[in-house]
Amino acid sequence: MPSPQTLSDDDRRVLARWAADCAGRAVDLFVADDDSVGVVRNALDRTRAYARGESTAALEIARRMEPVTAARSATTPAGAAAARAVAQASAVAHMGAHALGAAGYAAKAVALARPDDPHAVSQETRWQLDRLKDDERRALARLPALGTSTSGPLGAGLLTRGVPGDVIRAIQRDVGTA
Repeated sequence: MPSPQTLSDDDRRVLARWAADCAGRAVDLFVADDDSVGVVRNALDRTRAYARGESTAALEIARRMEPVTAARSATTPAGAAAARAVAQASAVAHMGAHALGAAGYAAKAVALARPDDPHAVSQETRWQLDRLKDDERRALARLPALGTSTSGPLGAGLLTRGVPGDVIRAIQRDVGTA
């Protein structure tokens, strides 16, 4: 039986659009060598292509770790978080729950880039919520609450802590996750 964090291919495509938008807001914070920047931007483009139905889950799953590797070359913590946001977005083809990871890491990247702005995370989260379409809200509401399902990224891992965890909880409250 598949994980409840996977969702259907249709739901994953719906969420890939929103996840790419979230990660796309932070992608310019990723500063690294030209090759790594190209890998991260290509992953974001592929996520958008998957959302439009121009790629398959199998093709995207095979390449989902590329931006994870590229993130290691970031020159700043904000850049590393931005690359991780793209990595999470590109992994939506594998598991829908990664869309929440994309939002969480994008907000973390923005917060790290604006350390003197106490409203950076809440403003970014509000932007993310304002971009959600009805079908995306419904797909997100199908996901288990953060920390309640161990069979995916919403388990007891990095997404449950710090800014990503706070952002994911806020999004799940807003969409009515059980």
